[in-house]
Amino acid sequence: MELTPQEAEILTVEELHGYLKIPKPTLYALAQNGRIPAAKVGKHWRFRRSDIDEWLKAQQWNRPLQRRQRKPAIHAANQ
Repeated sequence: MELTPQEAEILTVEELHGYLKIPKPTLYALAQNGRIPAAKVGKHWRFRRSDIDEWLKAQQWNRPLQRRQRKPAIHAANQ
C-alpha cells in the first residue's frame, strides 16, 4: 500500500502546532509521554500527518461529551 504525498508528509513540532492549533509545550509533553504518535530523530520530534489525523479521529471518540451535573436546587419552601 503506497502512501499519498499528504499521508507521507512529515511534520515538525512547529508545523504540527500550526496544523492542530495546540501549544508547542503541550505537543512536546504529548510526544514525550507517548500520547501522540511521534518519532524522535536525534533531538527532533517528527510526526506523520496521516498518523496524526488517525489519532485526532480517535480522540474524538475516546471522550464522550459530558454534561455538567447540576446539583438539585433546594427551595426555601421545601425546608
